[in-house]
Amino acid sequence: MPYLDSPDGRLSYDVIDITAPWVESPQTILFHHGVSTTSGIWSEWLPQLADRYRIVRFDTRGFGRSAVPDPGFAWSMDGLVADALAVAAAAGAERFHCVGESIGGTVAIALAIRHPDRLLSLTVSNGAHQGSAVQNVRGQWDRRIADDGQEAWANEMMARRFFPGALSEEKFRWFEREHATCSAHVTLGLANLLLETDLTPGVGGIRMPVLLLSPDASPFIPPSVMCDLHARLPDSELQVFAHSRHGLPLSHGRECGAALRRFLDRRFGAG
Repeated sequence: MPYLDSPDGRLSYDVIDITAPWVESPQTILFHHGVSTTSGIWSEWLPQLADRYRIVRFDTRGFGRSAVPDPGFAWSMDGLVADALAVAAAAGAERFHCVGESIGGTVAIALAIRHPDRLLSLTVSNGAHQGSAVQNVRGQWDRRIADDGQEAWANEMMARRFFPGALSEEKFRWFEREHATCSAHVTLGLANLLLETDLTPGVGGIRMPVLLLSPDASPFIPPSVMCDLHARLPDSELQVFAHSRHGLPLSHGRECGAALRRFLDRRFGAG
């Protein structure tokens, strides 16, 4: 994977461009994942999109092949937005569609508010605009990690992200490993940032087309949160997925990719 060096450390990303030769000037989709996973979470979205769109994925700072900041790093929403824009610039994307899941969705909302000229559209999967609405995180994640470690937290999280049988065995093992080997202080630093974030005042000013993808049973971001976001956005569509938890982008990757493709075809006239 290529990488870029920023003042706060290296960011690893990849560009997938296998667009059909008859697609002139293909648009770019930038994917931003959430806490304690990596860019591999988007793998099953891509077959639905890659014939028409350039795909840019990156490992969020602190995860995967990107640099892990030292404990005490000053996490900020502005910093995460700057990371996303830096990756887009490195990939040669002046304007792009932005897709984010969990805190990646929150970053994508912040990007749409602060840099609307850079986005063609916004897609948020299992993400929140208001940290105080996020459930079952404050006081729970830090105690669990402090008492039992990152691996025990990761094992507990698997049941909160997926219904039994939602993943194949190999996919389950991959995601569990990603969770268990991620940095504990990065996990908690980003969780605390999310809980303190409130983008509500700026949401109503987002004018671009927005697609919202919500699980029906996330223990962290219930459908009511995404329904509230939908109601505040002037031009948004909401799809709720039955029998899904917070790991929606992985458990329903093909379905989410297909939903995004339909949305983009309707809104941007793709064939």
